[in-house]
Amino acid sequence: MNTVSRTGVLGCGLMGSGIAETAARRGVDVLVVEISPTAVDNGRRRLLASLQRGVDRGKLTDSEREQALERLTFTTELGDLADRELVIEAATEDPGLKRALLRDVDKALGADAIIASNTSSIPLTDLAGVTGRPDRVIGLHFFNPVPVQPLVEIVPALTTSADTVDRTRAFAVGQLGKTAIHAPDQAGFVVNGLLVPYLLAAVRMVQAGTASAEDIDRGMELGCAHPMGPLRLLDLIGLDTAEAIARSLHEEHGEPRYAPPPLLRRMVAAGHLGRKAGRGFYTYT
Repeated sequence: MNTVSRTGVLGCGLMGSGIAETAARRGVDVLVVEISPTAVDNGRRRLLASLQRGVDRGKLTDSEREQALERLTFTTELGDLADRELVIEAATEDPGLKRALLRDVDKALGADAIIASNTSSIPLTDLAGVTGRPDRVIGLHFFNPVPVQPLVEIVPALTTSADTVDRTRAFAVGQLGKTAIHAPDQAGFVVNGLLVPYLLAAVRMVQAGTASAEDIDRGMELGCAHPMGPLRLLDLIGLDTAEAIARSLHEEHGEPRYAPPPLLRRMVAAGHLGRKAGRGFYTYT
């Protein structure tokens, strides 16, 4: 099966930059697309900082960092993706935004190119239907931080061809070195379908005054051997992202356990989004 030599990544935020870095470190030519020159500059700085951390921690040599940087280019024009064999969408978890972006990207790509979405909760059939290539749209859900976390969920839409599934799996496993699981095309897939109710339950405990954020996290870290408690994990994910995922799950399944608690909604409205905002359930400097 042919390997992917040229890939595109739409968005260079936390997830997009991690996907781009992972692919570049594994020998793939990566074109990163952002919405503005300012966003390009911010994304480039994020990638440079992450690669340097890899060197500082002994995960990369200086030579490997330089080789990865040579494989990374940036643009604000979707038309520059014309020669890409696979494009990974990593935009904000907003169904309308993602549909509009996939519709536009579809027009820019060659006929055989695959469009993969990094959505963490939106059904893929809803996204594939806005393109002219529904058989070549698939979910490829990475986990944060992408260069470190080994897992990826492969989510075929009802319209995704077997060839697209095989090519995507070969890219994720054979080229990026990830461990893949196949997930159903329903909101939340496998991991978030299980994880999100647990995270929301922790928010409800804080909201009800049952326990402090510190004690809930300490309890799950020391009592259940979790590497990170649920509220610290929410701060890492981003409370706005967690709320968007919860809304998507609740809309699809209609179960109360998926509904975003009032406290989560208020924190998002106040801009207390977690680590990226400097404040969430904890304060960061």
